[in-house]
Amino acid sequence: MTTPSGGSTPDDYWRRPDTGDDAVADQPPAAPATTPPTGHANPPQSGHAGPPPAGPTNLPPTGHARPASTGHPPSGYSGPPPSVPPPAGWRPPVHLQPAPPRQLPPQDMADLDAAEQRSQRVTYGFGAAAGVVLLVLLCLLCSRVIF
Repeated sequence: MTTPSGGSTPDDYWRRPDTGDDAVADQPPAAPATTPPTGHANPPQSGHAGPPPAGPTNLPPTGHARPASTGHPPSGYSGPPPSVPPPAGWRPPVHLQPAPPRQLPPQDMADLDAAEQRSQRVTYGFGAAAGVVLLVLLCLLCSRVIF
């Protein structure tokens, strides 16, 4: 990753470009103080296409009244669109029934206890062997220091 030159912050890459009319870099351009559109935008009556209308005109009408425009840009997130609960029978029909679960084989508890005791002896044997090796190394190290 390269560092931008000119003393700009790392967030400048993600900001909107200036509009050229001394707009503040942290805020989006302000909407005009006219009444907001209430439905679909009307196409221009003349033969030429003008600039696109300001504001979000591609939003579907929600049936709710918008708050009056105060000349300030909208602040923050207005929330998710309203959701409609699914109809009562929305799940698809089930055609295949799974087979019932099979029975596990019976467990031999005496054999399991014997296997656990064997593994415990192996674990204790390795621990004892490691302890003896460490004790011998400690004795050798101490004898080198003392003598």
